Amino acid sequence: MNDWFTLDNAAKVFPGQNTSTWSNVFRMTAVLYETIDPSRLSIAANNVIKRFPCFDVEIHKGLFWYYFEKNQYNHLPVNPDRNNPCLRIKFHENNRYLLRVFYHNNRISVEIFHALTDAFGLSRFLCTLVAEYLRLDGHKIPAGHAVLSLDEEATEDEMIDATAHFDKKSKGKIKNKNSGFYHVNGEKYPSHNVRVTTGFINMDDLKKVAKSYPVTITEYLASVLTYVVYQHQKHTTNTQKIIGCQIPVNLRNFFNTKTLRNFSLCYQLNLDPKFGEYTFEEILQQLALNLRYINNEKTLNAMISSNIRKENASRFIPLVIKDLFMGIFFGITAEHNTSILLSNLGLLKIPKEMEPLVQKFIMIAPHGIKNAVRTAAIGYNGTLALSFTNIFKEDYVEREFFRFLVKKNIRVKVESNMDY
Repeated sequence: MNDWFTLDNAAKVFPGQNTSTWSNVFRMTAVLYETIDPSRLSIAANNVIKRFPCFDVEIHKGLFWYYFEKNQYNHLPVNPDRNNPCLRIKFHENNRYLLRVFYHNNRISVEIFHALTDAFGLSRFLCTLVAEYLRLDGHKIPAGHAVLSLDEEATEDEMIDATAHFDKKSKGKIKNKNSGFYHVNGEKYPSHNVRVTTGFINMDDLKKVAKSYPVTITEYLASVLTYVVYQHQKHTTNTQKIIGCQIPVNLRNFFNTKTLRNFSLCYQLNLDPKFGEYTFEEILQQLALNLRYINNEKTLNAMISSNIRKENASRFIPLVIKDLFMGIFFGITAEHNTSILLSNLGLLKIPKEMEPLVQKFIMIAPHGIKNAVRTAAIGYNGTLALSFTNIFKEDYVEREFFRFLVKKNIRVKVESNMDY
């Protein structure tokens, strides 16, 4: 690997958004059955970071773009956890690393700046870290599934900017409405303080209900979220705005790569209440049909090409102007074209030797500045952990969402960062 490399296409938008109210930091947690030993975790973290050269970096400003350079400190800090997750990462702190490793009781958590990677990449880092931590305690944990081998160097495929690599220069255009969307709001917590509410959902129950329609788990959960927000707007305001549901898609499922850098895009699914009253079943049918219609390689190619064209159009604009424009643009438009975010990583698989030692995994989406409904889900060992990241003190959506599932005979256990 070179000592420096450029940010991937998706990453280029994030440094200019890194403000006091918009962090673009997300978190993944592994809950073990034993209390974490901080000194052992520190050794494991610094063993593992070397295997991930695309994360073992610091960020610098160039004339036209930010770029990554090998981290000069060569020591990834490990710290006690805190109650307000996903704080903004300041580039000069934390030995200039763009990820943080935390511990609390029996939990290991990693937070990462979205410019480095997406949920797939973070899951590989966290699982490899947990495996190495367990090895240092005498457990024999092989590589496999989400655990990468520390005896192998990063491959070229893991380091690739896959968005640029797989761009087929599509001329197709994806048009999305970009204004007039509804947002659940209320009294805000202080800046960078959020309530995280996680529901541990029985996967067998959830699959049974989803199959009865029949739809996928993602289609079902997105429809429940949309229905709850639709009902909230219906009973709290006379102005009925569009409800936009944003669903990130892992492009590795469509293109032949295991890149550890960003390689995902977001689908946008809209429900317009002006068309009339909707039952849950109608919302579910409409959302599922729309998602299946757009969920194909040609649509994704068009989205990839559109992003590459935007990057190329601004190639020779000085970075100081890009940052200024990005700050103004996101200050005006951030989250205006979406009401809901549902990021479902899917089922996380680890070596069978690890399974008796790891209770569960949790993923937390980065909070925004307008949106109360930002959720992230990850499946493991028969349970789907779905977390809400809410910047408002009102918890209507979380309560009604989990209540809806329980009414469908889906078993759910709920916890919050306000509980500990």
